[in-house]
Amino acid sequence: MWLTASDLEALALTLRLALVVTAILLVLGTPLAWWLARTRSRWKGPLGAVVALPLVLPPSVLGFYLLLGMGPDGPIGRLTHALGLAPLPFTFTGLVVASVFYSLPFMVQPLQAAFEGVGQRPLEAAATLRASPLDAFFTVAVPLALPGYLTAAVLTFAHTVGEFGVVLMIGGNLPGITRVASVQIYDHVEALEYAEAHRLAAVLLVFSFLVLLALYSRRPGGRAVG
Repeated sequence: MWLTASDLEALALTLRLALVVTAILLVLGTPLAWWLARTRSRWKGPLGAVVALPLVLPPSVLGFYLLLGMGPDGPIGRLTHALGLAPLPFTFTGLVVASVFYSLPFMVQPLQAAFEGVGQRPLEAAATLRASPLDAFFTVAVPLALPGYLTAAVLTFAHTVGEFGVVLMIGGNLPGITRVASVQIYDHVEALEYAEAHRLAAVLLVFSFLVLLALYSRRPGGRAVG
Protein backbone atom coordinates (compact mmCIF):
# COMPACT_ATOMS: atom_id res chain seq x y z
CA MET A 1 0.00 0.00 0.00
CA TRP A 2 1.24 3.49 -0.82
CA LEU A 3 0.47 4.72 2.70
CA THR A 4 0.81 2.53 5.78
CA ALA A 5 -2.09 1.78 8.11
CA SER A 6 -0.60 4.13 10.71
CA ASP A 7 -0.30 6.87 8.06
CA LEU A 8 -3.97 6.52 7.17
CA GLU A 9 -4.91 6.53 10.84
CA ALA A 10 -2.91 9.74 11.38
CA LEU A 11 -4.51 11.37 8.33
CA ALA A 12 -8.01 10.43 9.51
CA LEU A 13 -7.29 11.88 12.96
CA THR A 14 -5.88 15.04 11.37
CA LEU A 15 -8.96 15.57 9.21
CA ARG A 16 -11.24 14.95 12.19
CA LEU A 17 -9.32 17.49 14.26
CA ALA A 18 -9.40 20.08 11.47
CA LEU A 19 -13.16 19.66 10.94
CA VAL A 20 -13.96 19.97 14.65
CA VAL A 21 -11.71 23.00 15.14
CA THR A 22 -13.11 24.75 12.05
CA ALA A 23 -16.70 24.19 13.21
CA ILE A 24 -15.94 25.48 16.71
CA LEU A 25 -14.13 28.55 15.43
CA LEU A 26 -16.95 29.38 13.02
CA VAL A 27 -19.20 29.65 16.07
CA LEU A 28 -16.74 31.40 18.38
CA GLY A 29 -14.99 33.52 15.78
CA THR A 30 -18.12 35.08 14.26
CA PRO A 31 -19.21 37.22 17.25
CA LEU A 32 -15.59 38.07 18.06
CA ALA A 33 -14.87 39.20 14.49
CA TRP A 34 -18.14 41.13 14.38
CA TRP A 35 -17.28 42.96 17.60
CA LEU A 36 -13.75 43.78 16.38
CA ALA A 37 -15.15 45.06 13.08
CA ARG A 38 -17.79 47.28 14.69
CA THR A 39 -16.49 48.44 18.04
CA ARG A 40 -14.77 51.68 18.93
CA SER A 41 -13.77 50.40 22.34
CA ARG A 42 -10.28 51.04 23.63
CA TRP A 43 -10.02 47.28 24.08
CA LYS A 44 -10.16 46.64 20.33
CA GLY A 45 -6.40 47.00 19.91
CA PRO A 46 -5.35 44.78 22.82
CA LEU A 47 -7.92 42.11 21.97
CA GLY A 48 -6.94 42.18 18.30
CA ALA A 49 -3.30 41.74 19.35
CA VAL A 50 -4.21 38.76 21.53
CA VAL A 51 -6.11 37.18 18.63
CA ALA A 52 -3.12 37.68 16.31
CA LEU A 53 -0.54 36.44 18.85
CA PRO A 54 -0.36 32.87 17.45
CA LEU A 55 0.81 34.34 14.13
CA VAL A 56 4.11 35.49 15.66
CA LEU A 57 4.48 33.39 18.81
CA PRO A 58 6.59 30.23 18.43
CA PRO A 59 4.28 27.20 18.58
CA SER A 60 6.39 25.65 21.32
CA VAL A 61 5.86 28.72 23.51
CA LEU A 62 2.10 28.69 22.99
CA GLY A 63 2.02 24.93 23.53
CA PHE A 64 4.05 25.25 26.72
CA TYR A 65 1.70 27.80 28.28
CA LEU A 66 -1.36 25.87 27.16
CA LEU A 67 0.14 22.75 28.74
CA LEU A 68 0.63 24.65 32.00
CA GLY A 69 -2.92 26.00 31.79
CA MET A 70 -4.38 22.55 31.20
CA GLY A 71 -2.22 20.90 33.85
CA PRO A 72 -3.45 20.02 37.35
CA ASP A 73 -2.38 23.40 38.76
CA GLY A 74 -3.54 25.48 35.79
CA PRO A 75 -6.88 27.31 35.56
CA ILE A 76 -8.22 25.03 32.84
CA GLY A 77 -6.96 21.97 34.69
CA ARG A 78 -8.67 23.08 37.91
CA LEU A 79 -11.89 23.70 36.03
CA THR A 80 -11.92 20.27 34.39
CA HIS A 81 -11.14 18.68 37.76
CA ALA A 82 -13.97 20.60 39.45
CA LEU A 83 -16.36 19.44 36.72
CA GLY A 84 -15.26 15.85 37.16
CA LEU A 85 -13.71 15.69 33.67
CA ALA A 86 -10.54 13.91 32.62
CA PRO A 87 -7.34 16.01 32.27
CA LEU A 88 -6.98 17.54 28.82
CA PRO A 89 -3.27 17.02 28.06
CA PHE A 90 -2.52 14.00 25.84
CA THR A 91 -6.15 13.63 24.74
CA PHE A 92 -7.98 14.44 21.52
CA THR A 93 -10.06 17.03 23.40
CA GLY A 94 -6.85 18.70 24.52
CA LEU A 95 -5.72 18.85 20.89
CA VAL A 96 -8.99 20.53 19.98
CA VAL A 97 -8.65 23.16 22.72
CA ALA A 98 -5.03 23.90 21.78
CA SER A 99 -5.83 24.05 18.07
CA VAL A 100 -8.72 26.46 18.67
CA PHE A 101 -6.29 28.89 20.29
CA TYR A 102 -3.60 28.33 17.67
CA SER A 103 -5.89 28.71 14.65
CA LEU A 104 -7.96 31.59 16.07
CA PRO A 105 -6.45 34.37 13.92
CA PHE A 106 -6.98 32.37 10.72
CA MET A 107 -10.71 32.46 11.40
CA VAL A 108 -11.16 35.85 13.05
CA GLN A 109 -9.04 38.08 10.83
CA PRO A 110 -10.67 37.15 7.48
CA LEU A 111 -14.12 37.44 9.07
CA GLN A 112 -13.25 40.80 10.59
CA ALA A 113 -12.09 42.08 7.20
CA ALA A 114 -15.26 40.74 5.57
CA PHE A 115 -17.52 42.40 8.14
CA GLU A 116 -15.63 45.68 7.79
CA GLY A 117 -16.19 45.43 4.04
CA VAL A 118 -19.94 45.18 4.50
CA GLY A 119 -20.05 48.79 5.67
CA GLN A 120 -22.76 50.65 7.51
CA ARG A 121 -25.12 51.49 4.67
CA PRO A 122 -26.69 48.00 4.13
CA LEU A 123 -27.32 47.72 7.88
CA GLU A 124 -28.91 51.15 7.98
CA ALA A 125 -31.14 50.18 5.06
CA ALA A 126 -32.20 47.06 6.95
CA ALA A 127 -32.94 49.17 10.03
CA THR A 128 -35.26 51.42 8.00
CA LEU A 129 -37.23 48.27 7.14
CA ARG A 130 -37.59 47.64 10.90
CA ALA A 131 -35.13 44.77 10.99
CA SER A 132 -33.68 44.17 14.44
CA PRO A 133 -29.88 44.20 14.82
CA LEU A 134 -29.92 40.41 15.02
CA ASP A 135 -32.09 40.13 11.89
CA ALA A 136 -29.84 42.56 10.04
CA PHE A 137 -26.79 40.54 11.03
CA PHE A 138 -28.14 37.22 9.75
CA THR A 139 -30.02 38.51 6.69
CA VAL A 140 -27.62 41.25 5.55
CA ALA A 141 -24.15 41.06 7.12
CA VAL A 142 -23.63 37.30 6.96
CA PRO A 143 -24.72 36.87 3.30
CA LEU A 144 -22.51 39.79 2.25
CA ALA A 145 -19.60 38.33 4.20
CA LEU A 146 -19.89 34.80 2.76
CA PRO A 147 -16.65 35.07 0.72
CA GLY A 148 -14.89 35.95 3.96
CA TYR A 149 -16.46 32.94 5.63
CA LEU A 150 -15.14 30.72 2.85
CA THR A 151 -11.64 32.14 3.17
CA ALA A 152 -11.69 31.87 6.96
CA ALA A 153 -12.95 28.28 6.96
CA VAL A 154 -10.44 27.12 4.33
CA LEU A 155 -7.48 28.80 6.03
CA THR A 156 -8.47 27.51 9.47
CA PHE A 157 -8.91 23.96 8.20
CA ALA A 158 -5.61 23.98 6.29
CA HIS A 159 -3.72 25.57 9.17
CA THR A 160 -5.02 22.98 11.62
CA VAL A 161 -3.98 20.17 9.26
CA GLY A 162 -0.44 21.53 9.23
CA GLU A 163 0.03 22.02 12.98
CA PHE A 164 3.04 20.39 14.61
CA GLY A 165 4.62 22.13 17.60
CA VAL A 166 1.44 22.85 19.54
CA VAL A 167 -0.14 19.45 18.97
CA LEU A 168 3.08 17.66 19.89
CA MET A 169 3.41 19.67 23.09
CA ILE A 170 -0.21 19.15 24.15
CA GLY A 171 -0.99 15.74 22.69
CA GLY A 172 2.32 13.95 22.65
CA ASN A 173 2.49 11.02 20.27
CA LEU A 174 -0.26 8.52 21.06
CA PRO A 175 -1.30 6.37 18.07
CA GLY A 176 -4.96 6.78 17.20
CA ILE A 177 -5.46 9.41 19.91
CA THR A 178 -3.10 12.35 19.34
CA ARG A 179 -0.69 11.28 16.58
CA VAL A 180 -1.65 13.56 13.70
CA ALA A 181 -0.08 13.52 10.25
CA SER A 182 2.67 16.06 11.01
CA VAL A 183 3.78 14.04 14.04
CA GLN A 184 3.65 10.85 11.98
CA ILE A 185 6.05 12.40 9.46
CA TYR A 186 8.37 13.37 12.31
CA ASP A 187 8.28 9.75 13.56
CA HIS A 188 9.19 8.46 10.09
CA VAL A 189 12.16 10.83 9.87
CA GLU A 190 13.39 9.91 13.34
CA ALA A 191 13.24 6.24 12.34
CA LEU A 192 15.12 7.04 9.10
CA GLU A 193 12.05 5.93 7.12
CA TYR A 194 12.50 8.61 4.50
CA ALA A 195 10.39 6.94 1.83
CA GLU A 196 7.39 6.72 4.15
CA ALA A 197 7.98 10.29 5.33
CA HIS A 198 8.17 11.46 1.73
CA ARG A 199 4.90 9.80 0.76
CA LEU A 200 2.94 11.26 3.68
CA ALA A 201 4.59 14.66 3.28
CA ALA A 202 3.66 14.61 -0.41
CA VAL A 203 0.01 14.08 0.52
CA LEU A 204 0.08 17.15 2.78
CA LEU A 205 2.00 19.14 0.15
CA VAL A 206 -0.56 18.38 -2.56
CA PHE A 207 -3.40 19.14 -0.14
CA SER A 208 -1.88 22.50 0.82
CA PHE A 209 -1.33 23.42 -2.83
CA LEU A 210 -4.91 22.55 -3.76
CA VAL A 211 -6.24 24.58 -0.83
CA LEU A 212 -4.24 27.63 -1.87
CA LEU A 213 -5.14 27.11 -5.52
CA ALA A 214 -8.84 27.06 -4.64
CA LEU A 215 -8.41 30.12 -2.42
CA TYR A 216 -6.57 32.20 -4.99
CA SER A 217 -8.40 31.00 -8.07
CA ARG A 218 -10.65 33.57 -9.64
CA ARG A 219 -14.35 33.15 -9.97
CA PRO A 220 -16.18 33.86 -13.26
CA GLY A 221 -15.88 37.55 -13.87
CA GLY A 222 -12.39 37.76 -12.44
CA ARG A 223 -13.27 38.21 -8.78
CA ALA A 224 -10.91 36.43 -6.38
CA VAL A 225 -12.29 34.28 -3.61
CA GLY A 226 -12.37 36.13 -0.30
